[in-house]
Amino acid sequence: MPVLTPDLLLRAYAAGLFPMAEDRRSPVIQWIDPARRGIIPLDGGFHVPRRLKRTVAQAPFRIEASTHFPQVIAACAEPVPGRERTWLNDELIDLYTRLWRMGFAHSVEAWAGESLVGGLYGLAIGGAFFGESMFNRATDASKVALVHLVERLRQGGFRLLDAQFVNDHLVQFGIVEIDRADYHRRLKAALRIGARFPLGKG
Repeated sequence: MPVLTPDLLLRAYAAGLFPMAEDRRSPVIQWIDPARRGIIPLDGGFHVPRRLKRTVAQAPFRIEASTHFPQVIAACAEPVPGRERTWLNDELIDLYTRLWRMGFAHSVEAWAGESLVGGLYGLAIGGAFFGESMFNRATDASKVALVHLVERLRQGGFRLLDAQFVNDHLVQFGIVEIDRADYHRRLKAALRIGARFPLGKG
């Protein structure tokens, strides 16, 4: 098996693949190209539930982007009730962190005072953003981070937000399931776009 590098990871995502370790302590990494893919629409199909809209408007968290990526990915790799096994192992954490230093990986962080209480991270290549994982330590913190992520992607000119799989948590936001061929067509078009991920606060 070839040694994983940041460049290999970028090329895999551009080809429609993403990696998953068997669990947190396993060195075995599988490459996934699912028959059905979940995407979150950026062109108006993104739905924010009414109660969450009120929460976002109240601004209970300070939102920052890519300021504390290592802390975000470490939190995403922690086992939590209902998810005792996670797919991020040390090798993947190191690779994504290296990609953050190279400007390809980004995090959106929700802060309460000096405490990191929620967030998410993913990769940006061209006009495609590959959402990888999120975590939550305060009510609605990860949901607010997702709302801010979508707004940043829209501002930056992104065309595709890949959420990988449909789950109950993302259904409320209007996630759409498409087949592999449709996903690859959308990915190919998005990769031609010169989008830019907005950094900073807010």
